[in-house]
Amino acid sequence: MTVALLTGGSAHGATPRVLLAKFDNDINPITADYLTDEIDRANKRRYDAIVIELDTPGGLVDSMNKVVKKELESKVPVVVYIAPQGAGAGSAGVFISQAADVLAMAPQTTIGAATPISDSGNLPSDLRRKAINFYASKARALAATHGRNGTWADSAVRKASSRTANEAIRQNIADVLAPSVPALLAKIDGLKTKPKGVVLHTKGAELTTVSMGFWKRLLDLLIDPNLIALMLSLGVLGIVIELWHPGLIFPATFGVLCLAIGFYGLDVLPISWAGVVLLVAAFAFWITELFIAFSHGALTVAGAVCFVFGSLLLFEPAGSGYQVSLSVALAVAGMFSLFFAFALAKIVQIRRRPASVGTHTIVGAHGQVRRDGLVAVRGELWQARTDDGEPLEVGDEVDVVEVEGLSLVVRRAREHATV
Repeated sequence: MTVALLTGGSAHGATPRVLLAKFDNDINPITADYLTDEIDRANKRRYDAIVIELDTPGGLVDSMNKVVKKELESKVPVVVYIAPQGAGAGSAGVFISQAADVLAMAPQTTIGAATPISDSGNLPSDLRRKAINFYASKARALAATHGRNGTWADSAVRKASSRTANEAIRQNIADVLAPSVPALLAKIDGLKTKPKGVVLHTKGAELTTVSMGFWKRLLDLLIDPNLIALMLSLGVLGIVIELWHPGLIFPATFGVLCLAIGFYGLDVLPISWAGVVLLVAAFAFWITELFIAFSHGALTVAGAVCFVFGSLLLFEPAGSGYQVSLSVALAVAGMFSLFFAFALAKIVQIRRRPASVGTHTIVGAHGQVRRDGLVAVRGELWQARTDDGEPLEVGDEVDVVEVEGLSLVVRRAREHATV
């Protein structure tokens, strides 16, 4: 957090204080908490205004509504500043911008394209019309209440209309065009907000700048859909390896940790149960492959197909940016398929070995006489005697002829036999 004192005097004696909250992200439960917390902070500490420096492609409707409500409830004037140059406020960002007491834009920025995206990406026409009508009226009301162009706000939802900063100023979509925060604070000083009727005192303000902290950024990272899919996959893989080789401990520990991270993401983001069912089916197919070795890989292929489709359908709304990418889904499915194909090959190899009953499979094995008359055969030391009664000498090469209880009957190997 940094603090800077801008030059100039305040309009009412004491130096005004402004909180600047930088936001360059999409709108989700984690980032929405950051914005609402900063608005609460501005109110509790009685700042003269809070400026949200906004650059967002949009995000989730529920998270957007949370921020909009907090803006409307705030006693401290909320200024949304679409910046820096090249930034934009798209989709959910349009509603957050129009809910602000003052909407400012930096040069070469954009605002618009707020058409809602359905849960499946393709709603039936009746439901789509209802959603568009609802959010169009919401955007229109927010803009009109704050003295802005409600007609354009309506078209931003219905027609995905977008405007540049200069166009937005000319068409009364935004209130102020400013190249920097100090210039913005100087321009809006003395402005009376609508509908709250608060006169802004921002010129020469003491500016406190904040951004998302490490913990919020970490949580935001953990709800990345691609990471969630990867964590769920690695978690299941760790558990499978532990079941395959009990006692290793690390795979199970790693697997449980990955599953916990994956479940956290699933708890935060809206999920589609169709996607969840397909992922469960994928893992079930893969694990079953280990116990049905003669499916000839059919279960592995079925698991891969279910995983790809389950990943793509896992989050809703599709197309909002909260979706597992096809390349990640294919890569994880391929990794799992190779692993289970390798495991299947090992299982088949083991099953094709001759059955081992007791110690009789040691008959015919080759060994060597060690000290004290012991014979080393296949890494084991055995008491042994020769089949012809001749004594054994250290270094003799022998073949096992018979097993007698816990001792062997051996014969000197032909190439080392005594003449």
